[in-house]
Amino acid sequence: MKLHELKPAKGATHATKRLGRGIGSGTGKTAGKGHKGQNARSGGGVRPGFEGGQIPLARRMPKRGFTNIFKKEYVVLNVRDLERFDNGAVVNYESLFELGLIKTIKDGVKILGTGEITKALTIKVDKVSTAAAEKIVAAGGKVEVE
Repeated sequence: MKLHELKPAKGATHATKRLGRGIGSGTGKTAGKGHKGQNARSGGGVRPGFEGGQIPLARRMPKRGFTNIFKKEYVVLNVRDLERFDNGAVVNYESLFELGLIKTIKDGVKILGTGEITKALTIKVDKVSTAAAEKIVAAGGKVEVE
C-alpha cells in the first residue's frame, strides 16, 4: 500500500451539501438560509461574542487584578530530581538538559527542597531555596548561585 492509495473507510465520508442547485435538491432557491434577515445575506451573521446589542458577558464581568510584565518565571526542580546525577557531578543548565529534567530555561532554574539527596553535587543554578541548600550541603555538596 502506498500513500496515494489510501482511502477513508467505506461510509466514513459524506458528499458535501450542494446549496442553491434547484428545487429538487431540497436546498435550492434560498439554500437553507430561509427568507431575508441578517443571516440570509451574503457575509451575514454576527461576530463571536455579540449578544444582540445587550452588553456582552466579557464587558459585564468586573475587572480584577493585573499582570506584572516584569515577573520572573523559573523552571522549578526538587532536590529528589537531582538524585539521578552521579556522585560529584556538576549540576548546571547543560547537564539538566542532557538528562531531560528541563526543556526550557525561561528566566532561570530554581531548586526546591522536596525529597532527599544522598549524593555530593555541585549546584550551579539561578536560585536555591534555603531547605534545598541545607540538604545539598548536608549530603556533602556545594551550592553556587549564579
